Amino acid sequence: MPIAIAVTSGDLVLPAPDGPAPTAAVFRPPGEQPLETAVTQAGLLLDQCGHLVVLYPDALPAPYVHRLHAVRALLESERIALLPVGLPPLAVGVLARQLRQLSLSDLGPGILASAARLLAHYIYAGAELASVARLDRMPVGLGSHVASLLPGVRFGVLVNPVPQLVRPGGAEIPGPAYPTRMTVARAGPRRDGSRRDGSRRDGGVRRDGDWVTDTLAPAWRVQGVQEVSPLPEGSARWWGTPRAVEFAAAIPDPSVLYQLIASVRREECRWCGLELIGDRCGFCSAPVAAAAA
Repeated sequence: MPIAIAVTSGDLVLPAPDGPAPTAAVFRPPGEQPLETAVTQAGLLLDQCGHLVVLYPDALPAPYVHRLHAVRALLESERIALLPVGLPPLAVGVLARQLRQLSLSDLGPGILASAARLLAHYIYAGAELASVARLDRMPVGLGSHVASLLPGVRFGVLVNPVPQLVRPGGAEIPGPAYPTRMTVARAGPRRDGSRRDGSRRDGGVRRDGDWVTDTLAPAWRVQGVQEVSPLPEGSARWWGTPRAVEFAAAIPDPSVLYQLIASVRREECRWCGLELIGDRCGFCSAPVAAAAA
C-alpha cells in the first residue's frame, strides 16, 4: 500500500492530469469534525498504509494545528508526519499531489516526508491580485499600497522561490529553467469574460488578455495549464484579498521528481531510524546535525 498523504481542506486534493495518483485524506477543522472521528480516521490510515504524511499551510489557524498535534499525541504514534508548508494554498495542493504520485514509488516514508521541503523549492507560486494593501507575505512598497486604491489596477506577485512584485504589462517575472505544468485557480470568471476553452460567453472575440494564462504561462513555456475550481478556501486570507488568480508551476513528471530526490545524500535518523534527506526528520523532527554530534 502507498504511504498515506493527507491535507487540511478538500480543495487541496487536486486531480492528477497525467498518470495515477492515490487520493489524499482530508482532516476537517475542529468545528466540522469531532476529535474522536479525526483520531479514528488517522488510525485507519496507519493500519492501512503504515505511515501518514500530513501537509498543511503554515497559515493554518492555531486551533486547527493544535487539533493535528492532538491526534498524533492520542495515537502515540511516530508514524505521523505533520509538515507545515510556507507556500500559498494552491501550491500546497500541488506539492501534495507530487507526494501522492511519489507514494507509489519505492521511496521510504522518511525520504518522502523530508522530500517535501526539497520539492517546495522547485514550485513557482504566485497570484494576480487586485490589491496588495493587505499582503504581508513579502515587502510591498508605499507606491504599490497607494496604487491598490485605484480601480482596475492589477499586480503580479511571485512568492516562491524568490519574492517579486510586478505590474502586468510592464516588467515580467523570470520563470523556471526546467519544464513545468501550471495549475491555476481563480476567484471568479476570467477578466475577459471567456470560458476555460477560450470562447466568450457573448460569442465575440476575446479582447482583454488574462495575465496568468495568456502572458505568464507562454513566457514560462509551461507544458500545459490546468484550471481547477474553486479557489482554495484559505487563499483569500493568505493573499489578503478574495480577488485573486492563484497559480503554481511545478515539475509534472514523477520520474523527474524521483531522480531529483535520489540525487540527494541520504542520512539515517538517529532517533526513529528512518532514512531521510535534508537536515531534519519529517516524522520526529530530530535534526541530523544534532544527532551526528
